Amino acid sequence: MGPTAAGKTDLALEWVESLPFEIVSVDSAMIYRGLDIGTGKPSREILARVPHHLVDIRDPAESYSAGQFVRDARRLIAEIRARNKVPLLVGGTMLYYRALVRGIADLPEANAEVRTLIDTQARDVGWPAMHAELARIDPQAAARILVNDAQRIQRALEVYRLTGTPLSSLHAAALGETPTERYLSFVWNPADRAVLYERIERRFGQMMNAGLLAEVQALHQRKELSPELPALRSVGYRQLLGHLAGAYDLEEGIRLGIIATRHLARRQLIWLRSMDDVEWFDSLAKDAAARIRTRIEATLV
Repeated sequence: MGPTAAGKTDLALEWVESLPFEIVSVDSAMIYRGLDIGTGKPSREILARVPHHLVDIRDPAESYSAGQFVRDARRLIAEIRARNKVPLLVGGTMLYYRALVRGIADLPEANAEVRTLIDTQARDVGWPAMHAELARIDPQAAARILVNDAQRIQRALEVYRLTGTPLSSLHAAALGETPTERYLSFVWNPADRAVLYERIERRFGQMMNAGLLAEVQALHQRKELSPELPALRSVGYRQLLGHLAGAYDLEEGIRLGIIATRHLARRQLIWLRSMDDVEWFDSLAKDAAARIRTRIEATLV
């Protein structure tokens, strides 16, 4: 695990060459077909040589939940172990990983009618006001959700309106579930935050040079795709879609995309610091990769 742009994928690919691993992606954006450049998805050549489970499994018009991830990941873990291989989970969607390791609440399915009512109310009063409503009914959930994170605010309010129980209470009740597997959890992160932010800015520029705007344009041209879909809310995509919709020029879209990516990295690190039983490795340290590999090899013996 680790923040975006920390180098998780490169490290995993290095290990797969010499260790009995199969990679399971823990990334809520890489699941979508057509979201390639902006998600940092491995190239087609790499995916053909080193298959990644749970990559390109959904169309952007579809949604995917933490509960679906847990079901898919548990099935894949069992299949990989049956092949006498070791599952290597790689990614930065900590909600997915925590749900897998610690259990997940039995939440209601999405309800189109309730979501429409919430979206209509949000258009009238704004998402910060909806966040304030959430803070009144579920202060724990509100403390973890940014005031403009429409997707997560919507889901937390939806769950409360469908069940009458705060989302945080449902999650807390699920934490007693006993894991069926033993997990080694490693965090790969540059200790110098300035280095991480510089990498984020440089990588966003590289993505633009690689054709990110054209990738977003292809999604924008699909009229059945709403900007409110989870896929199109992914960092980078949402900001460039704003440019294509005429809200601001391309330079501003790039600036906002970099800022959003930094905010994502900050949220990922907050998640990681709240998690128990994780070992942190400074990716800037020369011996970090060797030390983490030693830990892995000692466990595989």
